[in-house]
Amino acid sequence: MMNLGLINSAWAQAGRETAYGIQKTKEIGFDSIDIFVDPLDAAPGEIDLIKAECDRAGLPIISVACVAVGLIDFNPSVQRFHLDRVFAYLDACKTFGAQNLLLVLGEYIWQKEVIPPAEQWDTGVRHLKTIGARAADLGLEIALELEPFHLSLLNDVASMCKFLDDVAHPAVKANLDISHLVLAHQPASLIEKLRGKVAHVHISDCDGKVHGDLPPGRGVVDFAPYLDAIKTLGLDGGTISIELEYSPEPDMIAEWVTEAYQSTATLMKAAGLRG
Repeated sequence: MMNLGLINSAWAQAGRETAYGIQKTKEIGFDSIDIFVDPLDAAPGEIDLIKAECDRAGLPIISVACVAVGLIDFNPSVQRFHLDRVFAYLDACKTFGAQNLLLVLGEYIWQKEVIPPAEQWDTGVRHLKTIGARAADLGLEIALELEPFHLSLLNDVASMCKFLDDVAHPAVKANLDISHLVLAHQPASLIEKLRGKVAHVHISDCDGKVHGDLPPGRGVVDFAPYLDAIKTLGLDGGTISIELEYSPEPDMIAEWVTEAYQSTATLMKAAGLRG
C-alpha cells in the first residue's frame, strides 16, 4: 500500500496561508504532505511553523520541492550558489523529518548550439554526486523530476536512466510524475526500467498537450496502466503526491483539492495501492 499526499503549493498559489493549508490537507483526508518552500526566502520562523503545524495535524512531511535550474548554468558562481541553496534545502528536509528532496534540474540553453550539451550534462552529474553524498549523510534521498519539455535535461525515461547511472549514487533516484510521462509520450511499460530507482511519485492530469497539473479526471490521462506499473515496483509505504498548480478559481481551492483527493483515492484503491 502507498500513502496519498498533497504538495502544499496548491494552497499557497491560491493565497491561503500556511497553517490553513496544512489543516485543510489533513481535514480532507490526505495521509501526508509535501512542502514547497525556499529556505532562503522563508520568513523568519516559517520553517519551524510548518513543522509545528504538520506535527499538530499529525501530517508527516514526505518531500520538499526544490527547483535548482542553476546547477547546470555555465557560470561557476551560479552553480556554487545553487549547490549551497540545495544544501539549505536538505537541512530543511532534515528539520521537517522528510524522506526526500524533490529536485528539478534545468534545461539545455541556446538550443544546444553554444555550450556543448555534454558539458551541461556532466556538470549536472558532478553536482548530483555531491548532493547525493550530502543527502545520504542526512539520511535522505534525492528524487529527480522528469520534466516533459523539449530541452529539459531529464525529459524521458531513457535520459533519466542514463543520468542515474552516470551519477551512480544510491541516494539519487527518480520521481515518477504520471502526467509528465504522458506529456513526454512515455508509455507505462517504460516504468519498469526504473525499478529500484524510484523515490517518489507525483500524480495530476493534463490535456495531453501542455503541462496542466489538473485534478485527476479533468484531463485525458489514462491512469490505470501507470498505477499498475507503479504497483509492480513494490513501493510499499511510499507516497503518491497530488500536484495541483494555479487553480482557475482560487476562491474554490478547497473544492479543487477535495476533488483531486477523491478522484485520486478512487484510482489508487482500484489499483490496489490504497485501502
